[in-house]
Amino acid sequence: MSENLSRTEDLGVVRYEREGAIARIVLNWPERANAQSSEMVRQVDTCLDEARRDYGVKVVIVKGAGKGFCAGHVIAADAYPEFADSQAQMGSNYQGSKELFLWPTLRYWEFPKPMIAQVHGYAIGGGTYWALLPELTIASDDAYFQMPLVPGLGFAGGETMIEPWVFMNYKRAAEYLYTAQTLTAAEALQMGLVNRVVPRDELESVTEELAVSIARAPLSTLMATKSMLVRAWEQMGMRQHLELSADVMSVLEHTSDAQALRADLLARQRLPREQATES
Repeated sequence: MSENLSRTEDLGVVRYEREGAIARIVLNWPERANAQSSEMVRQVDTCLDEARRDYGVKVVIVKGAGKGFCAGHVIAADAYPEFADSQAQMGSNYQGSKELFLWPTLRYWEFPKPMIAQVHGYAIGGGTYWALLPELTIASDDAYFQMPLVPGLGFAGGETMIEPWVFMNYKRAAEYLYTAQTLTAAEALQMGLVNRVVPRDELESVTEELAVSIARAPLSTLMATKSMLVRAWEQMGMRQHLELSADVMSVLEHTSDAQALRADLLARQRLPREQATES
């Protein structure tokens, strides 16, 4: 496929753009704060497939439309048909959770070409995974990051716990998870979670300039460099840890104290972020 080909495809809640050597995956459900539904996860996967197969694409940018990047997963009883299928077939959500939370996260982590997350506004819960797993993250000065699941939903962080690896700091990762700490863009930069913080009106231009700079290198060289970066983390145990954390989550779905917390959240019609930060 020609490097000069440009096109845009609207998949529903995700938009795929291809311009020269740059592909963009745009989370495009602003009326629901770009929340991660099953549909959105599948559409992001479709975009990643397209960008991976296209030899003209060297760099992928992931960004959100509207007021923020991604507010995490949809909170609704019928939001995830994968869960219902797993319950019907196995009597538990063991496989359903993996279909929605483990395999797509590993896919994101293992994508073979350079990725840049362009983050503004909120990146919460599962949204932090799409914001922080790419090897490059450019944040606007209004961006913030939070994983509210420990005090908010009674889950041990996300289903695939990335924090020990993206923080690479035992103390900071622990406080962030235990307390649902909200990190400003400046704090995230200080902790090494993002590469740069820029004014909101410069976010897109800075990200695009970085993508163009990266795309000057040959595709094969970029892919080899990305592979060596990923393999270094995997040799330290990252992939095995992500799979283990998904298994632990299946256990926590059935513990009585965590179930009581989630029942209270539903009864009060609160978001995990609200539950987590209640004084």
